[in-house]
Amino acid sequence: MSERKVLNKYYPPDFDPLKIPRLRLPKDRQYTVRLMAPCNMRCKTCGEYIYKGKKFNARKETVQNEDYLGIKVFRFYIKCPRCLAEVTFKTDPENSDYIVEHGATRNFQALKLAEEAAEREAKEEEEEEKK
Repeated sequence: MSERKVLNKYYPPDFDPLKIPRLRLPKDRQYTVRLMAPCNMRCKTCGEYIYKGKKFNARKETVQNEDYLGIKVFRFYIKCPRCLAEVTFKTDPENSDYIVEHGATRNFQALKLAEEAAEREAKEEEEEEKK
């Protein structure tokens, strides 16, 4: 039974890895990745709700001429599970979040609104203490 699972490969003695030509891949190449929806969204075409955590096979590309402090910005293309319309969103490293660009709208997030309100109140209190 141990012969079935081979984990190594045979390299002949005259094998020279320098003779293998390098692949020239374009910079705007798209990769296929498996990811989960980063937020609750609603498809603009059919109205289907796409909940946070739903898994998709997505295409991923690096957004050209866009970065934040040297961190690359990625764009993802997924399809609506109901109508197969394309939905795109990209990373937002400045806010540690995602931006829904096309094909869907982001649903309201009460927790995020409450956190922003708490931050504003804390800043206002600091300004009052300084005066």
